[in-house]
Amino acid sequence: MNNKENLIQVRPDYALEVLNLIKGSLSPKLMKEKLLSYHESDIADCLKYLKKDDRFRLYSLLGMQNLANVLEHVDERNTYIGELQIKKQEELLNYLDSTLAVDYLKSLSKNERNVLIEIMDEKRRSELSLVNSFDEDEIGGRMTTNYIQIKEGFSVEEAMSSLIKQAAENDNISTIYVVDCDGLFEGAIDLKNLIIARKTTPLSEITVTSYPYVYATELIEDCIERLKDYREDSIPVLNQDNKLCGVLTGQELSTMISDELGDDYAKLAGLAAEEELTEPLKMSLKKRLPWLVILLGLGLGVSTVVGAFEHVVAHLTIIVSFQSLILDMAGNVGTQSLAVTIRVLMDEKLSFKQKISLIFKELKIGFANGFLLSIITLCLITGYLILLKGQSVITALLYSSCTAISLIIAIVLSSFTGTVVPLIFKKLKIDPAVASGPLITTINDLVAIVTYYGLAWFFLIGVFHL
Repeated sequence: MNNKENLIQVRPDYALEVLNLIKGSLSPKLMKEKLLSYHESDIADCLKYLKKDDRFRLYSLLGMQNLANVLEHVDERNTYIGELQIKKQEELLNYLDSTLAVDYLKSLSKNERNVLIEIMDEKRRSELSLVNSFDEDEIGGRMTTNYIQIKEGFSVEEAMSSLIKQAAENDNISTIYVVDCDGLFEGAIDLKNLIIARKTTPLSEITVTSYPYVYATELIEDCIERLKDYREDSIPVLNQDNKLCGVLTGQELSTMISDELGDDYAKLAGLAAEEELTEPLKMSLKKRLPWLVILLGLGLGVSTVVGAFEHVVAHLTIIVSFQSLILDMAGNVGTQSLAVTIRVLMDEKLSFKQKISLIFKELKIGFANGFLLSIITLCLITGYLILLKGQSVITALLYSSCTAISLIIAIVLSSFTGTVVPLIFKKLKIDPAVASGPLITTINDLVAIVTYYGLAWFFLIGVFHL
């Protein structure tokens, strides 16, 4: 244990070392050599602690190619790029990943963007225009043109020679993509397999023709679940003619999955998209207020229903104590069914039979959970009313039985609602995540209230005359 603690204590703070180095008095040549011995992430960590003059010094020392690698580890990269002169920005964007370069271009005004694009070389301008032609929610908007491709029919030597030439500009070399003479995607080769292959080995023997791929025009939300199943370094992106036009890197895939999960979480809360800390107040209100107005109307409807049972509450005031139990459990169960259904709905090929099977499965789970919870509720409420409220055994059993039966009915109906509502929204081409969450909560409240007070009115007052 002591040895481990000592190791933790002496572990150097590389970001602090980089910071002190930049502020030091070493010659530019020696300082650059020392800087390049650190990982880009450590250099990136110290950027926010540097003054603007110190950052300019760092930019000059690193050079644009190394700076591009550093800025890939920074969230505020657009701010730092904007500090450079226009010619330096153009040089930096040549080295920066195409998706990040497009992201910066989109942050500029139209005039600034046009000036910067105008001074780019034709090849880079074409690459960025391709990525920029896709919407942010399309796969093509997240792909990069940093990849290696070779022609089918190459010998191993020719493939290696082509790889070496392309690696000077594209460093994403762990997977090599094979295309035919027309540019159609044929498959992929792992770099290791190419390196160890004999000269006489046909390229087709080491080419994986069943390699996964996606289309540039596919929506991210439609294929993200499919992409989660792969553990490849990169996924090829094809255009509508089945020609290779880019790749999704492993890092970009991780970001997409994280973004999609965050977006779905925000949607379940009734937001149009996940909010950021820097988002303006007006934009946040625009996302939230419409849903809150709708839910306010539904909430008033629930209050009206509660008001209709006012006479029940007046006669049986003690049942109000257990109202929140019914509401909370119904809401919890409905949310669970909703989460399961939305996850299942990510499979676009889900058949009608499978959807019906899902409904019945959730109903069975709801009934089983409701039955067990109702037994526990019956015992606990009976004991509570007898021991703490002084009720007779018969009266306590009547109150607890009414609550237990209401609970099981509310849970089953909430399971049904949490499954059917998103299925209906999906059928109507409405995003089930953004539309279902707040709505189901309110519907379940209404179902629970009607069930609970309805049974209390019918049995406790109408039948047993309490």
